[in-house]
Amino acid sequence: MTWDKVSSWMTDHGYNIIGIIAVSIILFFLLRRAILPLITMTRKKQLQEKGEEAEKRVRTLSRIITGISLTIITITAIFMILEELGINIVPLLASFGIVGIAVGFGAQSLFKDLIAGFFILAESQYNVGDVIKIADVSGVVEQINLRRTIIRDLDGITHVVPNGVITVASNYTREWARVNLNIPVSYDTDIDHAIAVINRVCKEMYEDPAWKDFMLKTPRVRWVDNLGDSAVEIKILGRTKPTKQWDVTGEMRKRIKKAFDEEHIEIPWPHMKVYFGNSKQPPDAAD
Repeated sequence: MTWDKVSSWMTDHGYNIIGIIAVSIILFFLLRRAILPLITMTRKKQLQEKGEEAEKRVRTLSRIITGISLTIITITAIFMILEELGINIVPLLASFGIVGIAVGFGAQSLFKDLIAGFFILAESQYNVGDVIKIADVSGVVEQINLRRTIIRDLDGITHVVPNGVITVASNYTREWARVNLNIPVSYDTDIDHAIAVINRVCKEMYEDPAWKDFMLKTPRVRWVDNLGDSAVEIKILGRTKPTKQWDVTGEMRKRIKKAFDEEHIEIPWPHMKVYFGNSKQPPDAAD
């Protein structure tokens, strides 16, 4: 190996390989910088969305498209470098095709995952940051790609769910969420008075600056939902921002409990009466 040979090889092939690598890196960084603004513009215009929901969709699609772009650029650069090194890539491509057919028979579940993942992303069924239920598992979406979805439940456990097993996806935080709360009161309670107290608490909470931004409209009593064994259940409904329904519901329970205590409205609890039957009086000893 002489310097002339090294110089000749660099002139014929080396600089071309360096150029391929450099162009690939530059192209990837340019695409990565362009993908997010482009998706932001097209998705917001297409869906006419604003706020957190649009931002979650944009971030999710941006990660997926960036990963696909990196894979395509890397594979293309590898084949170009192999061709520059004098390796005939036609037999290599043919062998990949044969191997691909053989692998395809044993990777049907993988293709099923990829196809399902494509439709999940294309239809924006859920995005990173959403609270969902899939495959009998509930939690916050941490990652999503064409093959699998990663969610973390309330216990902090991470679940990896292949997209191919997802038949129903329940999204708890799509665009808006709902307060759905039943408040039980005892049967001897003045229902109209209890409803007035609940609506007053809901209005005060909605007007509270600390909670107003969490809610889209004032929650209120909608109807008497159930006449139970020991309680009359009053239904409260209201709309909140995504993921805020649990915070709002918890605070509402606390405030309603305090208001009921002040108004002497009873929240019933299970009671049990024990009946031993009619006891017989012992005969009078004097008789």
